[in-house]
Amino acid sequence: MSNKTLIPALKAKVGDWVYYICIMKYAQVAKEVNFAYELGGNDDLNSLIQRGISERTKEITDYLLRSKHRFLGSLIVAAYGGDPQYMPVRMEDSEDYLRGLDNSFGVLTFDGGQQYFALDGQHRLKAIKDAIKKDPELGAEEISVILVSHYDTELGKEKTRRLFTNINKNAKSTTKSENLALDEDDGFAILTRRLISDHDFFKQDGRVSVFTKQGEFGELSLATSVRDNDKRAVTSIKQLYEMVKELSFGTNLEGISLSKRPTDDDLEDSYLIISERIIQFFDACGNLPIKVEKLDDIRGLRKNKAAPGAEEAFLKGIVQRCVSTSIRNLIDQELITWEDALDKLKSFSWKLGDAPWSSVCVINDGKLKMQTSREFSNLLNELLLVHISPNSKQQIKRTRKLYLDIKNQQYTFAQDDLENGLKDNV
Repeated sequence: MSNKTLIPALKAKVGDWVYYICIMKYAQVAKEVNFAYELGGNDDLNSLIQRGISERTKEITDYLLRSKHRFLGSLIVAAYGGDPQYMPVRMEDSEDYLRGLDNSFGVLTFDGGQQYFALDGQHRLKAIKDAIKKDPELGAEEISVILVSHYDTELGKEKTRRLFTNINKNAKSTTKSENLALDEDDGFAILTRRLISDHDFFKQDGRVSVFTKQGEFGELSLATSVRDNDKRAVTSIKQLYEMVKELSFGTNLEGISLSKRPTDDDLEDSYLIISERIIQFFDACGNLPIKVEKLDDIRGLRKNKAAPGAEEAFLKGIVQRCVSTSIRNLIDQELITWEDALDKLKSFSWKLGDAPWSSVCVINDGKLKMQTSREFSNLLNELLLVHISPNSKQQIKRTRKLYLDIKNQQYTFAQDDLENGLKDNV
């Protein structure tokens, strides 16, 4: 920015925000306002703050260039670097019409230490930037801007992220990735981000797959699974979020609405518990942390062309989902303790081709294919229940028959083998 920028503005207040309604020329917006910046931490995670560029941007650009009736709604912009100086402007009013109103009229003064970034309207911002390149005369046109102040502190980042999420949560264009990356009310989202940013294992570069790039316009999508060609990721941000939720039993996050932020003490206490549980979980499911720490490239653990079926089962998203869900269900029903659950998981073979993981994959002609539809995930869930804590012989019989019906082959474990897990042998 220049050393000093003056912007006509109206001052307003809502909640704990003081904000300013300004008029800025397109040229000034194009020059001064950037896309949503990373607000600290993991680079991939914070890239999700940006909306990306879509075909919709091109439509808006064409509209600005071609329509004489063009009009764009307001941008919501954060001033990074502190409060701008606001100077009320007094207006002569011989008839006393404006008594008490002129305090809301004034000029914002920036000293060059601030930067602007868009919290809402990034497609419009990109369209303005692109349109001016093609027709510089558009730079003289004006747009209204709602301006708030952002501070580069933990409290400031939290406040700005919450504003971003609240603005966009109910908008049609909001993505799950934005809410998960920014939500400051959903305690599980907060702890998921903290694991990625702070946890010794998950904070390592690339250990959690955060987003995927899709399309020629570079738009970002939430990573719901890990691609086979990913060299370092053991899980995706979406799957980690779901595991955090499942492992939250007995913590202060239970029963709290996702739209009501837990207290800082509740978040801290829950993080200490969940961060310990999740590494115990990964340890029990094939001793993964030790295995992946030894390798710079873990693709061979996820997809083994030489020996299909020898892959690490817990590197598959469907296995992570089913195991965490099944364990949580059993704990909620008080059928097993967390410690006993870990012991049960450690007793499994974690080769993907072995039972019960064979329920969600098939090997034909030396090639392995995952089967991830609801039918197969339900089958794996049922198998996990009878392996970990069966409640009756009938349950075991039904589950083995379900395997036969779906997979068209007998289950590896016989009825008698699974009955050994019955507590009362009934």
